Amino acid sequence: MINRKSMARAAGFTAAATVALGLLSTGAANADTFVPLPGGHISKTLSDGSVVDISLVGESANINPSMGATPAHRNAWVSGSAQVSVSGGGSGKIFPGYTVGCQVNIAGGGVTGKAEGSQAPPKEGVTPPAEGGVSTGGELSLGPGQSKSFYVLDLEMADDFGNETHKTRNAFKGGSGSVTWADETIGLSGCGGYAQARAFVSVEVETDNVMSWVTLWGAPFSLG
Repeated sequence: MINRKSMARAAGFTAAATVALGLLSTGAANADTFVPLPGGHISKTLSDGSVVDISLVGESANINPSMGATPAHRNAWVSGSAQVSVSGGGSGKIFPGYTVGCQVNIAGGGVTGKAEGSQAPPKEGVTPPAEGGVSTGGELSLGPGQSKSFYVLDLEMADDFGNETHKTRNAFKGGSGSVTWADETIGLSGCGGYAQARAFVSVEVETDNVMSWVTLWGAPFSLG
């Protein structure tokens, strides 16, 4: 004899399992992708013999392929820590940021992952080592062949006259300093092709005898 209650329970279980599988499939299709990144390190001896060490540690990206629900949108949350030391107790300013490119090789063009190179290092109010300008936020619109950079920091403080100013660097004294950021947003729109990003840490170093710039580049990573 057929037990209709058992059949109803089985049918209900099958329907529930189908819904659950459907939800899992939808989540998998839109899941974020966590990308651990290698960071980097550079050591440079200045003309007065002072040694500058810059490290990029704990670097990662959490990438969502399309926050705007179109192939032209990308979104990523990036994290990392820049650590700087200067022998002899020098001081300086740390400018962390990211360069983002659309259908362009941002690993080339003099960007070697080492210090300085053929492109000028970033200074406050001056374009960092990438084409297309700089901003203090990670919401970017790029077309094919374009790249832009932005600073991670946007520190609000008062100037000498009490007016509000915004700084894109963290100053340090006593020979060492650091900047740590977590879930900084990279929002890219307008790029229908492949997109990449990479971190940079540029440091203005000042000792008793010399002032210099040293730039460390992180590894490029895909935004999809």
